[in-house]
Amino acid sequence: MQKLQLSLAIIKPHAVKNPVALSYIRNVIKNSFIVVKTKRISLDKETAENFYDEHVGKFFFNRLVTFMSSGCIDLHIISHTNAVELWRRMLGPTKVYKAQFEQPNCLRSMFGLSDTRNVAHGSDSDTSAEREIKFFFPDFSFYNWHTHDEVTYRKGPIIFNHHLFQHVRKL
Repeated sequence: MQKLQLSLAIIKPHAVKNPVALSYIRNVIKNSFIVVKTKRISLDKETAENFYDEHVGKFFFNRLVTFMSSGCIDLHIISHTNAVELWRRMLGPTKVYKAQFEQPNCLRSMFGLSDTRNVAHGSDSDTSAEREIKFFFPDFSFYNWHTHDEVTYRKGPIIFNHHLFQHVRKL
């Protein structure tokens, strides 16, 4: 049995505000991944700037930071044997118009509004996933995940707790 990989999924403010989009995306996530942790937060501008610091100086930086701090975002630590690639494939191309043309059934094609408001974020590598998860979930223990939790989630039994919007060990 393959080990589980972690990724970070961020549902962006316009999708969190849209009950149809949010419900659809949440169903995709819970039916395709093990949801390890979930929380909803409101980013202030400084925190958004820190998260997106790799884009400082790019033409879209201010627009992205302003948008990401415009409302609540949903954060999910998701797991699957191929979490990073699978989530990014489900999202589709970053550019919404390209997504609509090339992959009309992907999440960005269905719910994205623009390249900034492209519905969701997905880590692009194991390294990015770890950095991004630490940023938003500083108390998450990668040591505990790798030495204990991963095996429990992989072998089960686990159930989905709808109230917490995450999978938990079945007692």
